[in-house]
Amino acid sequence: MTARPAGAPEPDPGIRDLPSPNQDDRPPGLPVDMLILHYTGMRSGAEAVARLRDPAARVSAHYVVEEDGAVLRLVPEARRAWHAGISHWRGQAGLNGRSIGIEVVNPGHEFGYRPFPALQMAALCDLCLGILARHPIPAINVVAHSDVAPDRKQDPGELFDWEGLAANGVGLWPAAAADPAAEAAADPAAVPALLAAIGYRADLPLPLLVTAFQRHWWPARVDGVADAGTRARMAAVAALAAASA
Repeated sequence: MTARPAGAPEPDPGIRDLPSPNQDDRPPGLPVDMLILHYTGMRSGAEAVARLRDPAARVSAHYVVEEDGAVLRLVPEARRAWHAGISHWRGQAGLNGRSIGIEVVNPGHEFGYRPFPALQMAALCDLCLGILARHPIPAINVVAHSDVAPDRKQDPGELFDWEGLAANGVGLWPAAAADPAAEAAADPAAVPALLAAIGYRADLPLPLLVTAFQRHWWPARVDGVADAGTRARMAAVAALAAASA
């Protein structure tokens, strides 16, 4: 029997290996404690995969989930993929070294953003649950690219089913959309502190941060305005974050 190379993934008949050269060693001593979800934002899945495997592009992800539910592995989880770029979350920066990155095929806002098919979301959920079983990733660290880079990114966007993932054990979602008690507690002046408690960086314009929060946790309103409903949701997510971290 031929031994697997060090760091090579365990065989999985449901995952197709399509290695990308765009990877390197993780920094020593860093835990893998984040899961960052993206959309590909290109005209087709094939175009996106080609770019993620192009040495000149210098971008990659650990996995790609196609619209039909097929899963591709581009980078072993033990290695660093280059997916998050300049990124911050819960006081940490340069998140590639401590994260798993998944690209979910969708043309994105530039090329005809559309809902994510149920089969794709089911495959993504199964993939995420496997990752969470292998790494110490708290629920508040299952985030969007737009959460960790709100000044640059908007993926996977407001059509992404974060609520469905959370219902199956992937990430956080408040039980109530607007609890009156939470709404009363969420004074407008508390918004920056609530966003910081969730994990957002504090040195960006507030409307950018509110918009990023809404894309993930309040997609019915994505306008950067911290109305009463948005503030109530912020308070609820901040409470969940404190319990999760």
